[in-house]
Amino acid sequence: MFSLSLGDLSRGILDCGGGPASFTAEMAAAGLGAVSVDPIYAFSGLEIQSRFEKIAQSMIAQVRATPADWVWSYHRDPDDLCANRRAALEGFLADYEPGVRARRYIAGELPALPFKAGSFGLAVCSHLLFLYSDLLSEDFHIQAVTELCRVADEVRIFPLLTLARKPSPHVAAVRAAVRARGLTSEVVRVDYELQRGGNEMLRIFR
Repeated sequence: MFSLSLGDLSRGILDCGGGPASFTAEMAAAGLGAVSVDPIYAFSGLEIQSRFEKIAQSMIAQVRATPADWVWSYHRDPDDLCANRRAALEGFLADYEPGVRARRYIAGELPALPFKAGSFGLAVCSHLLFLYSDLLSEDFHIQAVTELCRVADEVRIFPLLTLARKPSPHVAAVRAAVRARGLTSEVVRVDYELQRGGNEMLRIFR
């Protein structure tokens, strides 16, 4: 979903809103530098697992109820989606406690991150900004993206659709805000699509 090249993987990556995903665990296993930040890292691994179990079946039920909204390619069907999410959770949990000690998992949230300016070569943010445009205001999006640009040399955000599969109304305002700060942005098509039509990311760079 972020079109990461081998070169990108060695830049030092921040996964913002990383949640119970296995990206940082897989990066650590490969000897590569990544840090995940999310407010759920204030909880224990068992608590995070319990939260996942409470919502997993309702999430998949919502997917089953809207078959026209999804593209089955990387995930073959709703059951495979759930299995992949569970495998990611298990990879995360296996790394979580040692990762907390190594400061790979840090409790924090937008729009104020606990990192110094320029701490990362690349920040990625998936299924948070733009997706929840009905809940998170335009001002929040601008502040959040500005903060990501403060801590990283480049920012990539996916997807650009809302939960209702509509283009987020905040994309234009965010692009105008970063342009006013001397940054460049572009919309890039990627090779991952789960939400039908959700195959684009926003890339912001100097």
